[in-house]
Amino acid sequence: MDEQIIDDVRTWLDEVVIGLDLCPFAARPRAENRVRIAVSHARSEEALLDDLQRELERLADTPADELETTLLAIPDMLEDFADYNDFLDAVDIWLEQFGWEGELQVASFHPHYQFADTGPDDAGNLTNRSPWPLLHIIREESLEKAIEHFPDVDGIPERNIRRMEALNADERRRLFPYLFG
Repeated sequence: MDEQIIDDVRTWLDEVVIGLDLCPFAARPRAENRVRIAVSHARSEEALLDDLQRELERLADTPADELETTLLAIPDMLEDFADYNDFLDAVDIWLEQFGWEGELQVASFHPHYQFADTGPDDAGNLTNRSPWPLLHIIREESLEKAIEHFPDVDGIPERNIRRMEALNADERRRLFPYLFG
C-alpha cells in the first residue's frame, strides 16, 4: 500500500508540480533525489502530530544537500477537507510550541483543496490538489534563498491559476485521475 501512495505522490510531483512548473523551486531537489515522500498511517491527530514531529526532526537533522524537503502523505484520516484544514491549526501551534518557526514551515495539499472565496470547481483549486492529504515540510532558509533568485515570486499564484484554467478536460483527467475516479 505504501508503495502505491508514494508512487501517486511522486507522479503528482513530477507531472503536476514540476511538469506544469507550479513550483519553480521543486525541480532541482527532485532531480537530485532530495525530496522525501513519507507515509503516516496515523488514525488520530495525536499520532499524526507524532509522525510529523519525527519528519520535522529528520529534516532538521539532515543537511539540505542530502534532504531538502519532505512530503508526508496521510491516507488513513483527514479525507474531509474541512477536517484537514482544522488540523492545520494544530500544525501551526505545534511548529510554534516546539520552536520550528523560522526554521521549518508546513504547506498544505489535499485532494479536495479549496481556497477561501472560491467554488469547489474553480480551476485555481487544482494548484493545491494532491492525490492524498499531504503536509509539505519546507526549510525556510532554502525557501528564502530560492526566492532571492526568482524574479516574480508574487506572480506565481496568479500564473498557476492561469495554467490550471488553460487545461482542457482531457488534460485534467490525465493529471488528476483521483478527482475523476
